[in-house]
Amino acid sequence: MHDDAPPGGDNIGSDLEGTTPADAPVTIRPARPDDASGVRAIYAPFVRDSPVTFRTEVPSVDEMAEEIRETRAEDEYPWYVAAVGSGEREVVGYAYAGRLRDRAAYRWAAETSVYVAPDSHRAGVGRRLYDRLLGTLGRQGYCSAYAAIATPNPGSVAFHESQGFERVGTFPASGFKLGEWHDVVWYHRRLNDPEGEPAAPDSVSVVDGGGPTG
Repeated sequence: MHDDAPPGGDNIGSDLEGTTPADAPVTIRPARPDDASGVRAIYAPFVRDSPVTFRTEVPSVDEMAEEIRETRAEDEYPWYVAAVGSGEREVVGYAYAGRLRDRAAYRWAAETSVYVAPDSHRAGVGRRLYDRLLGTLGRQGYCSAYAAIATPNPGSVAFHESQGFERVGTFPASGFKLGEWHDVVWYHRRLNDPEGEPAAPDSVSVVDGGGPTG
């Protein structure tokens, strides 16, 4: 959950088996500003109707496009979409990473988020998005990935545990939405274990050429 960074959260549902709409092949590729409409379509229902994200206003397509554009231009953290259809234009999921905290000593830690369209739950889309996202973060030199999950969200909890994340803490009653207080649980996965102080993380473009994966 990344509510002061690019819009997102951790709505994944069970993602262990199944198919995408019409059994279409899925491509994982870097997000583009023209993906904003598809990303927003996945995200908007959870802003309006769910505590999964603590945002309460749906960002516009233009705002979403600018978030993607800025993330790609800064080149510090990856953002990927799962796309199907002609020209890989129909977005069925997305995942991205961002800064955990602003202080310099946090620079080897990243916070991750993933969303998958309901029709693509149980199709392995979230797993493939995280495989690419976490692989890129590891090659960049980040050492830890964290995920913040607003509860209740048993699907996301199960998904993150299946991806090797371990629960490390709870922020109780940290957000009020839809008439209730909600805890946020934190999950952690170690990416690298360097000896001594590591080098600063590389840019995304240094380790990921930006091509699609089928």
